[in-house]
Amino acid sequence: MNQPIDSFDHAILSILQKNNITPLRVIAELVHLSTASVQRRIKRLEDSGVIQANSAIISPDKVGQAITIIVEVHAAHVRASDMKELKLCFSGPEIQQCYYVTGEADFMLVLTVASMAEYDAISGRLFYNNPNVKWFRTIVVMDRVKATLETPLLLSNEA
Repeated sequence: MNQPIDSFDHAILSILQKNNITPLRVIAELVHLSTASVQRRIKRLEDSGVIQANSAIISPDKVGQAITIIVEVHAAHVRASDMKELKLCFSGPEIQQCYYVTGEADFMLVLTVASMAEYDAISGRLFYNNPNVKWFRTIVVMDRVKATLETPLLLSNEA
């Protein structure tokens, strides 16, 4: 992004992270800018990749995905081509989040499923039958204490 994020952008982003369907006129009133200025700033933030997407956060249990699972995956081979292949494999629709990490594991995955039978089928396809998965560990979430996609925002002079 060519332009640094200023206090107005910061305020707009804070509002959008809490509710991305907040009307422009409401955002404009809250940040003390014109509606047109807010619209231009949001467009710039989208074009520069600061705002990657606009989506709804859905409660998994309300749509029949009551079980949240975290999976640690250790790759058998760590060549760049192998890692690229695993990243592609772990980018499917059944994976909610995938992180390539440091430490004992190479990947941390988050999934939501309707049943353990569903997870068993997914794990067979993604892990057991994958020649580049050395081992994986499944962690079943007991309670979702906090789940958000909000990114903490600091103004550049706060860092």
